[in-house]
Amino acid sequence: MSFKYVKFFNEIGIDDVAKVGGKNASLGEMYQVLSHEGVKVPNGFAITADAYNYIFTFNDIWKSLHVELDNIDPDDVDELQKRGKRCRELVYNCVLPDDLKSEILKGFEVLRDEYGEQISLAVRSSATAEDSPEASFAGQNDTYLNISSDDELLDAYKRCLSSNFTDRSIHYKFDNGFDYLKVYLSVCVMKMVRSDKSSSGVMFSIDTESGFNDVVFINGAYGLGENIVQGTIDPDSFYVHKPTFVSGHRAVLKRRLGKKHLKMVFNDEINKDNIAVEFTKNIPVDENEQKKFCITDADVMVLADYAIKIENHYSKQAKHHKPMDMEWAKDGDDQEIYIVQARPETVESKNRGLFYETYILKDRSKVLLEGRAVGRKVASGRVRKIVDASKLNEFKAGEVLVADTTTPDWEPIMKIAAAIITNKGGRTCHAAIISRELGIPAIVGAENATEILSDGDEVTISCAEGENGYVYEGALEFAVEKTDLQTLEKTQTKIMMNLGNPDLAFSLSSLPVDGIGLARMEFIINEYIKIHPMALIHPEKLDTKTQHEINNIIGRDIDPQEYFIQRLSEGVATIASSVYPKPCVVRMSDFKTNEYAVLLGGSAFELSESNPMIGFRGASRYAHPAYEEGFGLECKAMKRVRDEMGFTNIILMIPFCRRVQEGKDVIKTMAKYGLVQGENGLEVYVMCEIPNNVILIDEFSEVFDGFSIGSNDLTQLTLGVDRDSEIVAFDYDERDTGVLKMIEMAVSGAKRNGRHSGICGQAPSDYPEMAEFLVNLGIDSISLNPDSIIKTAQTIIAMEKSKKF
Repeated sequence: MSFKYVKFFNEIGIDDVAKVGGKNASLGEMYQVLSHEGVKVPNGFAITADAYNYIFTFNDIWKSLHVELDNIDPDDVDELQKRGKRCRELVYNCVLPDDLKSEILKGFEVLRDEYGEQISLAVRSSATAEDSPEASFAGQNDTYLNISSDDELLDAYKRCLSSNFTDRSIHYKFDNGFDYLKVYLSVCVMKMVRSDKSSSGVMFSIDTESGFNDVVFINGAYGLGENIVQGTIDPDSFYVHKPTFVSGHRAVLKRRLGKKHLKMVFNDEINKDNIAVEFTKNIPVDENEQKKFCITDADVMVLADYAIKIENHYSKQAKHHKPMDMEWAKDGDDQEIYIVQARPETVESKNRGLFYETYILKDRSKVLLEGRAVGRKVASGRVRKIVDASKLNEFKAGEVLVADTTTPDWEPIMKIAAAIITNKGGRTCHAAIISRELGIPAIVGAENATEILSDGDEVTISCAEGENGYVYEGALEFAVEKTDLQTLEKTQTKIMMNLGNPDLAFSLSSLPVDGIGLARMEFIINEYIKIHPMALIHPEKLDTKTQHEINNIIGRDIDPQEYFIQRLSEGVATIASSVYPKPCVVRMSDFKTNEYAVLLGGSAFELSESNPMIGFRGASRYAHPAYEEGFGLECKAMKRVRDEMGFTNIILMIPFCRRVQEGKDVIKTMAKYGLVQGENGLEVYVMCEIPNNVILIDEFSEVFDGFSIGSNDLTQLTLGVDRDSEIVAFDYDERDTGVLKMIEMAVSGAKRNGRHSGICGQAPSDYPEMAEFLVNLGIDSISLNPDSIIKTAQTIIAMEKSKKF
């Protein structure tokens, strides 16, 4: 069956954008090509752009539309609203030609024959300029869901055509340089995926904040996906690492539980004229359901598989890497997951340079609010709260927009805002998407922002501190450092990075490093887990109040010990993923007893020590009865990261190992819990931070595969200075001749035994002369704090050029 104005998905592809618009062309492309690879796409058809032109010509409205739009000033809100309304009325009042109407209804019959009489439809706009590399057209035109009758379909079609002239759509065309009357609308008619009975969301084949290419980022919530787009709820989020997934490892890299307090479903209420009051409505989600993820890990793997296949296909078509932005829905009837849209990711596509830009706050003040950071910038300005669209004309350029949520109608003022703050939403809501396109910082999901902030308040918005964004009181001074990575030469000495916070990993992934020289477990345990590992193994030793607090944190759906293993493994894997397949040296936990004690439940397992800095810490704990089981959980987490998640680039490192026999005991204990040195390429380094490590470096070399000099503790123990004591701080100096001699002995000893030598202390970050000293020694690697990598690398390059060593 062939039609003139209706084309089924199996008849169209990516080359048909001019005919059927970006959305339809992409759906057709995936339906034809990727369905055979297991990517599920519901069937449907496109009502072509020729039909749009046919209707306008048949009803003779082109001239009237030109009168309204030829001289319009989109920045004049009143004029935009009046003229847009007249345009929409012209279109909606058009009569559909009989031959076109017949084709649309016959197309519906074909879908009924395929899916059954009970089928309902999604009717969606598809602009002919949609999903271009420069503009997404996301949310600019209307969508109608759960359409089930012929009359509803025809009415929804006309409403979609009218939406080409909404205020937001007119302004969006103006902003992106499109002719108002040359962007034709095609309309997509497809089987409705009943996500109202399950869950839905959006995903990207790239990290949307940092541009980190090696992950799939997935957002999801219960019910229809509009809540995520509108920012009405805080969704669940998941990351999957593409390279290890492709190599056969199926695991979630990182996850975050959203609140998901509302679920959007279809509205069955009708008025006296037998017409639905609203197509959809929100219903509350049970508290127990809110505490669960909306999809399973198996579902996440299906979505990651779809995303990788879709990105690969479109990249092959484009002959260059093409990150994709996709919408997905899980059908509550058949429990299958479907892709309902795929388009190019439009922000990263604009990032054509290889510049590394760093925003640095030079001061701090009172934190007024925090939420989810969008972007990595800092901005300041005066607050302007907008409670509804009627107040949009009050907004002035350079102000900070504060609102409950935003919608496409708000875009004219969003483009002149210094920053955006919303009460609700996740990193794929409307406010987040548009702020990325505009290149301005936004903080979404900052609960009670509209109550805490007042009009005229001067604030600073920082999105430069990881995944959390902060609103500071007052206008704080900040700097922007920009480095052209294309001009930065490679050093002969390996430059590594110190990192403990997984939230910073993706944003730092573009730094020119040879790996992670020190990944600290302590931050992950303190911030992600919050509970002493022994408290999860022996809850019977805890009081009732502490047990209750722990149960509230971990929930009912996961074993307490598995909670620790999952959280720690995902935190470490996130750090390792940022440099994969380059090495990532992960130090096993090095809390002191006083630091362990402040973890939830910790006081039941930790003794009070007068000098914990040289007390029960590091290697001495690992094989000791008081902590061995807790170390066992650390080992199981690291085994999961390497063996199940595929991060064999991880090298493990033992801190504060006082004696050779202690090192042997630790290696034996690690093997007991599944981490066998040499198995699956596992290397185990030791921190060289105690004078005995240097004196007996030949003997320690028989136990460990490499050494990482901890200049902080080595200086403390060589000079006999408590580095936490203010009164003797003047005697603490890593550049002391004795300390330098110890470092020299360590590097030469490692070389003599064919072992790796590196340094991960603070010294080379703080003192350029220390970096020069290390390079002259021929140390294998220098691990630096992120903020000093580029500056120190430039120093080392200059040294290497001048042949100072």
